[in-house]
Amino acid sequence: MSEDLQWELSILATVQGFYEKLLQEDVEGEVPVPAGLEAISLQEAEDDVRGTLHRMQRWLRLLDMAITPAMLRRALTQETDPEIAEAMIRYFARRQDGSDAIRDKMDLVTTFLYRHPRVPGQWEKRGYGLDGSLPLSPFEIALIEILADVEAPDLADEHVQILREFDSLNEEASGLQDLNMLLESEIIPRVRRLKESLGSSFFHPGVLATIAGYNVAFGKKFDELFLKAAADIKRFAAALEEQGGAILGNVDGVDVTVEHVAALQESELLRIDYATAQEKFRRVSKLRKILQQNPPIRLGPKLVSATPKAQPADSAPLVADLAAAQAAVTPQQISSEEARLLRIEESIRSFVRVADAKFRQVVPMRYFNLVLSPAEAEAFCADYLQEKSLRAGVARVLLRAVAVLSRMTVELEELQRAENSLLLRQLHADSLIVLLEIGRTVEENAQRVIHMLKQHGNAEEVSSIESSMNKLAECAKRVKATLTTTPPRKSSMATAGR
Repeated sequence: MSEDLQWELSILATVQGFYEKLLQEDVEGEVPVPAGLEAISLQEAEDDVRGTLHRMQRWLRLLDMAITPAMLRRALTQETDPEIAEAMIRYFARRQDGSDAIRDKMDLVTTFLYRHPRVPGQWEKRGYGLDGSLPLSPFEIALIEILADVEAPDLADEHVQILREFDSLNEEASGLQDLNMLLESEIIPRVRRLKESLGSSFFHPGVLATIAGYNVAFGKKFDELFLKAAADIKRFAAALEEQGGAILGNVDGVDVTVEHVAALQESELLRIDYATAQEKFRRVSKLRKILQQNPPIRLGPKLVSATPKAQPADSAPLVADLAAAQAAVTPQQISSEEARLLRIEESIRSFVRVADAKFRQVVPMRYFNLVLSPAEAEAFCADYLQEKSLRAGVARVLLRAVAVLSRMTVELEELQRAENSLLLRQLHADSLIVLLEIGRTVEENAQRVIHMLKQHGNAEEVSSIESSMNKLAECAKRVKATLTTTPPRKSSMATAGR
């Protein structure tokens, strides 16, 4: 028994070390480790292995809240030791947590291991059994060995049927020759729904092997079409710039200039999680389609000289007409953003429910600490959110207000950090415009709930909602100022000091 506990502790210690290194790079500093879980302490943890293991499990649950699938995707590189990936697979398989975040992380790590075998091509070899049947794939055998000490979940017949759909989806994707066609096929959200429907069976070695193979094949096709679209756009931009033009086209009410295209970082966009980046990929695809239908017009010498120079991006506001930009927000953009808000609400709920009551009002986010009011913290602990009642309505308003506030704060920070990439700044600005529109809807809903509360004489709950909405309004005010105010030109001294 002791050896089993020591083995499990070594697995968790490997995951802990990788997580802490990842966070140190992200926060640019040391991550404080709970007493007894430092590397030196773990080497000497022989007397109370079970207690150390219990503390380690709690610590890793907290680290899992801080580390998003997108952060993990960036951290997994060719230099990553496969043993780290194997330890993480064992860790996630032991948890078999059905949350989107854990499933996405297991998906990423398993696909990484498939994409980077110890021997090139070893997963692609597959012979036949003596009876002519197909034996297990080499990668599934490897996963079975990795997870030998973990009880595999049952694989129901309906889940076996779901796995067969991945081959047809792969065939469908391989036949598409255009990024716009691929995005319009809805293959990405369809696959995500299939993965969600697998439930705990997702952690079965056969399921993981099937999905990893699909992910790698689809990823190659997606990258190929995206890079082709980006290359076409850059060719159009270069041709237009040579002729003195500046504006390539208009996507969702925003003029795309040659400077935007010059700042396009294809490799960075491809490293973002597909679920998060779909709107960004859609904009690239839509611009390519516009350019194919209306290519840059060759201008005569007189027209070229008369064409005004484009205003430098760092001397113009990000949004010229904010009201028009909000009015142009599409239902698809709202739906995509609301999916992110739901994930944030669930993440905060997970933290608040397990955190010590004294500290649950301070939620650590990627760039800041999110401070909850007592009423907001209580709402995140509520188990009656699905009720058709006034108290459930109050809780839902508070949750959504906090989630929108959190997203706005993150996007503002990302906008500031993307100061050297015009395209990324515009993409973050687009997200903020969608959030402003959602925030307006949240305000309208809050006013309806406040009206009902006043009829029932619930002054304390009215005050709680008004306090949350005031915080959201202040944040929205900062967003509007950032989007519509002309930024100060950087001095050479200020630039040198960065």
